[in-house]
Amino acid sequence: MARPFTLFTGQWADLPLEQVCSLARDFGYDGLELACWGDHFEVDKALADPSYLHSRHDLLEKYGLRCWAVSQHLVGQAVCDDPVDERHRAILPARIWGDGEPEGVRRRAAAEMKDTARAAAAFGVDTVVGFTGSSIWHLVAMFPPVPEHMVERGYEDFAERWNPVLDVFDAEGVRFAHEVHPSEIAYDYWTTKRALEAVGNRPAFGLNFDPSHFVWQDIDPVGFLYDFRDRIYHVDCKEARTRLDGRNGRLGSHLPWGDPRRGWDFVSAGRGNVPWEDVFRMLRSIGYDGPVSVEWEDAGMDRLAGAPEALAHLKRFDVDPPAAAFDAAFTGRGE
Repeated sequence: MARPFTLFTGQWADLPLEQVCSLARDFGYDGLELACWGDHFEVDKALADPSYLHSRHDLLEKYGLRCWAVSQHLVGQAVCDDPVDERHRAILPARIWGDGEPEGVRRRAAAEMKDTARAAAAFGVDTVVGFTGSSIWHLVAMFPPVPEHMVERGYEDFAERWNPVLDVFDAEGVRFAHEVHPSEIAYDYWTTKRALEAVGNRPAFGLNFDPSHFVWQDIDPVGFLYDFRDRIYHVDCKEARTRLDGRNGRLGSHLPWGDPRRGWDFVSAGRGNVPWEDVFRMLRSIGYDGPVSVEWEDAGMDRLAGAPEALAHLKRFDVDPPAAAFDAAFTGRGE
């Protein structure tokens, strides 16, 4: 049976939700992964006014769509980040930024993550996708030399800030799906293992599988899926393409998206280096039956063309397994 395909609305939050619903329906999507910014899913309104949640359901139903997950990447980023600066002010609601005092921002962000679990549960959704932030990402180059205790303190800080948040997720019957991503506490294979261990491998904390960042880091996305198969709570299909030509580097060289001097870039699904057929076969093998969400990003392609093209490309690989082993006919048991 084909799995549902959803469109992540984060890159569409400049548009009213109803317009995004109309586009997603026309593109052929089954539902939306609702971003908690723009007017798509506003946590404060969801908790203050029950009619707000009804309005979200009514819009989805009007266009024949469903929602299996909401995403709170931007606020989640501020829970652990150090430093907190003008970058955060640009992405956070004013009520979370407040006066900008860093520790106050972190505390308000953590409180909002707790409220996001409550809002998701009230909405009937059991998965929140997002980021964690990190107090040690700035140490990634390991110079000046980084003592191990500084790194260890970063994971302790993550656990101290996120365990109380995850307690609310547990109480609400909601799971947090962390997107493994540079600038987060878990950004590759080994940091994912360490982050899971830091929170005691508690079930409330799992993963949003997004292979785009594995590609440019030379991490095998298919092997990652298998090894973390019990923690794959959600899947985002985002694509990346490398251009490592001897001048372009993996770290991006402080160049903007789409600049040809970059060593890698996001591209629309089907136009990069992610082995999608192997990914979908592994998703089937590990028993993942949740939604597949298209997170469309491409600095060189209009989203109105990219979103439907990505969906058509990915659906090619979402095939049903055979009813019987292909070699069963050799045994003669069917005669």
